[in-house]
Amino acid sequence: MKRSVILGAVVSVFVAGVAAAEEMKMAVTTSFANSGLADVLLPQIQADTGLEVQLLIVGTGQALRLGAAGDVDAVLVHARAAEDKFIAEGNATHRREIMYNDFVIIGPAGDPAGAGKATSADEALVAIADAKAPFVSRGDDSGTHKKELSLWASAGVEPTGDWYRAVGAGMGAALNTASGMNGYIMSDRASWLKFGNKGDLALLFAGDPVLFNQYAYMPVNPAKHAHVNNDAAMALEGWLVSDTAKALIDGYTIAGEKLFTFNATAN
Repeated sequence: MKRSVILGAVVSVFVAGVAAAEEMKMAVTTSFANSGLADVLLPQIQADTGLEVQLLIVGTGQALRLGAAGDVDAVLVHARAAEDKFIAEGNATHRREIMYNDFVIIGPAGDPAGAGKATSADEALVAIADAKAPFVSRGDDSGTHKKELSLWASAGVEPTGDWYRAVGAGMGAALNTASGMNGYIMSDRASWLKFGNKGDLALLFAGDPVLFNQYAYMPVNPAKHAHVNNDAAMALEGWLVSDTAKALIDGYTIAGEKLFTFNATAN
């Protein structure tokens, strides 16, 4: 899925050297967009920096490909191994951690596979596979999909068969499919809390440290793509690690539950 969110008039400049009406493009994950956090952050970014930020909303794999091609100025993603490879190949100047949440396993409230009784993510997935209970995978090379595949591998399960459905879609669409099938799915917590069409689904398993979900920001390397707007990318990074960003990220809740926790540190 790909769409753009373009902010309007310029208000002010946050970092010296970034001109009024500065524009930049950032590729972000569908889970970030589905959470609703972008709707909270972007107006304040506009007000504080004067940046006109265009979001390209895709899975992590596609976001990194856009960065590698120089089609965006920065990426905000959540797949550490892929991020490290992206930097090693010279596609980004550096990696900056911004915030985190966790992955959760969702399924029918009645939990016919017994995944909710598991003591680890591995056990929960083995229970679903053993029961051959319907499981929806994003199947889109996103950060969530990459994490799901690593968990199946850790559990010693090769997810194949009619019970396993890879939909090749973003988090919201995949959750809609799971709701329609009354099946199991792994989601980031923020997308699950924001999701409105829950049907009979419920959060069944969470809390295993392996489900930690870190989001990181990476400016595209101007030495590789001279046309990228590195000044704007650095200005945005300055805002993303600011006290204002911390207050908005930590303060974003749904039904009293935090969707993300800010953990950026000064360089």
